[in-house]
Amino acid sequence: MPAFHAIIGPMNNLYILLMLIAGAGLAVQIVVNAQLRVVAGNALWAANIVFAVSLAAGLAALAFATVFARVPLPDPALWRAPWWVWLGGLGGAAYVLLAILLARRLGAALLSAAGILGQLVASILIDHYGWFGTSVHRVSAARAIGVVLMAIGVALIRWK
Repeated sequence: MPAFHAIIGPMNNLYILLMLIAGAGLAVQIVVNAQLRVVAGNALWAANIVFAVSLAAGLAALAFATVFARVPLPDPALWRAPWWVWLGGLGGAAYVLLAILLARRLGAALLSAAGILGQLVASILIDHYGWFGTSVHRVSAARAIGVVLMAIGVALIRWK
């Protein structure tokens, strides 16, 4: 198995780097969307413009992938999936709207840190209990300390 770990370790590092870049993109998105609110005159208009752009980008990516990567149609099992799988976008919609509303009051750093802390706490619980069909990853002392340190980080960012 040493060869397997030699491949997986660097790949995990690449995946972590990609998520760090995506997270940096979210920080940019926070301030861009807040400015969109100013020019649109309303948070709901700004949020819906963001969703329309996201939908257009997603459809363009799907069209590109379908043409060049031969992406098949969704599995028919999609229509028999649990009802809650259709609600995944609500969390993103709530996040985008709240970020637009709160970015100027909290600032990008505090808004991001609080959002990440919320994601982390929910993720720890989801992992621990295996909710939504995920594999179980029990809370360990190291994970609990990570959550506490993140909470301290949020407090320090808030404190300025």
